[in-house]
Amino acid sequence: MKDVPGPLPPKSSAHDRILLAGKQFFAEHGYENTSTVSIARAAQTSESQIVKHFGSKEGLLEAIFETGWGRIAEAFSAVEYLSSPSAKLQALVGLILTKLDEDAQLKQLMLLEGRRIRKEGNMILMTRGYLHLIRTVDALLGEMSSAGQLRPELNVQAVRSAIVGMMEGLLRDQILAARVGYPASFNSEDIRHLFLHVLQSFFATPVRMVSRAQQ
Repeated sequence: MKDVPGPLPPKSSAHDRILLAGKQFFAEHGYENTSTVSIARAAQTSESQIVKHFGSKEGLLEAIFETGWGRIAEAFSAVEYLSSPSAKLQALVGLILTKLDEDAQLKQLMLLEGRRIRKEGNMILMTRGYLHLIRTVDALLGEMSSAGQLRPELNVQAVRSAIVGMMEGLLRDQILAARVGYPASFNSEDIRHLFLHVLQSFFATPVRMVSRAQQ
């Protein structure tokens, strides 16, 4: 397995170097095919430092997800200026797409490794940042339901699962298209348009769509 390409940030800590090397290796080679020896070598440290800072390889993957979702969650405040929950929901989707486009390695990891059941502990990783996203979407949909904007026969959590699942599926197919030639020749702007059209089907009454410039 080749070393991680690109220089490490100057004067970075062993903790940060391990996070960076782990993210790059996991994204390029996959979690199961990456050894802690390779990560430690690329991070210019020892395996004992991985254990010290993260406990295990699975702990390192969880920390990578936690850091990534934490940064995305910090940006959620950018949609608070919008007045309606539907506008906030639309802007939130645009924000997540933008943030994941800015970090292709994190995007690959979240979509290809995040929901996989692992041998170590037999657990699916659900980080605080991801759960914060779920709670935020549920709250916005709850506001819309209370305001009579959602069709009354729809379960709010089912709508959330449909929205999140659709977005994850579209982004995952994008990654498969880039890696193995899967037929999915659409970009993030196409995903935004599709999301807005699907979202309209959940509304009880027409709701104004937020433009990209407004997001």
